[in-house]
Amino acid sequence: MSLTTTTPPAPVTLPRDRSDLVVVGAGIVGLAHAVEAVRRGLRVTVIERDWRLVGASVRNFGHCCVTAQHGHLLDLATRSRAGWLDAAARAGLWAPEAGALVVARSATELAVLEELRAERGADAVRLRTRGEVGDALGRSGDDRADLAGGALLPADLRVDPREAAPRLAAWLADQPGASVVWGTNVTGVETGTVHTSRGPVRGDQILLCVGHDLDRLYPVEAAAHGIERCRLAMARIEAPAALRTDAAVLTATSMLRYDAFTATPSAPALRREVLGHSPELLDIVANVMFTRLPDGSVLVGDSHAYDVTEIPFQDEAVSALLLREAARVLGMSGVRVTERWQGVYASSPRGPLLVRDVAPGVRALSVTSGVGMTLSFGLAAATFEGTLDATA
Repeated sequence: MSLTTTTPPAPVTLPRDRSDLVVVGAGIVGLAHAVEAVRRGLRVTVIERDWRLVGASVRNFGHCCVTAQHGHLLDLATRSRAGWLDAAARAGLWAPEAGALVVARSATELAVLEELRAERGADAVRLRTRGEVGDALGRSGDDRADLAGGALLPADLRVDPREAAPRLAAWLADQPGASVVWGTNVTGVETGTVHTSRGPVRGDQILLCVGHDLDRLYPVEAAAHGIERCRLAMARIEAPAALRTDAAVLTATSMLRYDAFTATPSAPALRREVLGHSPELLDIVANVMFTRLPDGSVLVGDSHAYDVTEIPFQDEAVSALLLREAARVLGMSGVRVTERWQGVYASSPRGPLLVRDVAPGVRALSVTSGVGMTLSFGLAAATFEGTLDATA
């Protein structure tokens, strides 16, 4: 599967007129802000150093993970859901309201889902029987002994991560008062001006949405927030013939990562249980989950490793472990891999968001957790409404 080509047919030219907003970085967070600016009738310029999108916004599961968020992130994710649906209608994106299916394979796992249902309500967390989960996974009645049940989280959305951001960028480039400048490196930023490898770009407001690469422009601010690079082992497998759902499929390790689950009373018991039967999954900080693309193939992952610089090497044992666990959930003896890659996103132990005004009229905004796709349009709405406060 190839990414949507974004290479412009003509030489790059910078906009001559001053923009209301200049966005540095054409990842999904930057694009969401640009889409919101256009929706509000503003002139916007997006500057991207690469000729097409190759970063976190195309390397992920395409899962807008709304319900599993907690606290203020849940509010942002809920706002983002509406923004995604609006953007999908505008740009013609594949964005089914397919939800997420959380598979429970033990009584403890099911208890976490029941407790979340008690907190959020039966509409937000819809419990599923062993048979219903088995049907969704395409597992026959004789092959469901390891299933205890599950839950459907209907608010979650699916997008195709390889097409969503590129198509949004292409849509933006066609809008009056908007431009996307590809293949242009930003060398410095000051109030009112973004200095690039092709010359200055001027704007009343400047937004830096460069994820972990904030340390290339503002290393002191990035270090103060503890920004690291999180690398993920991911793969695409051939379409499982029996799989019957477009919902994102989550497992026990997913329940150990997302705050809505970890806030439940049974979460500590779940961690002890997983540690008892599969400590190797905790060793690689696994989130065993998968999502089906429109062509039927399935994205599988992932593990998590953290450092200030990402290393290029993949441990095959880690990939094999994730694929084996995904096959178990699917009830398959094995899967056929068609692609492997290393995901990457910004991470910080100090919080999921960096929002910092680095100069008058210049704001840096990075999602420093793995929920950039989930929060993107909610963050954009909050930015323009003035409700997204800068951190110290």
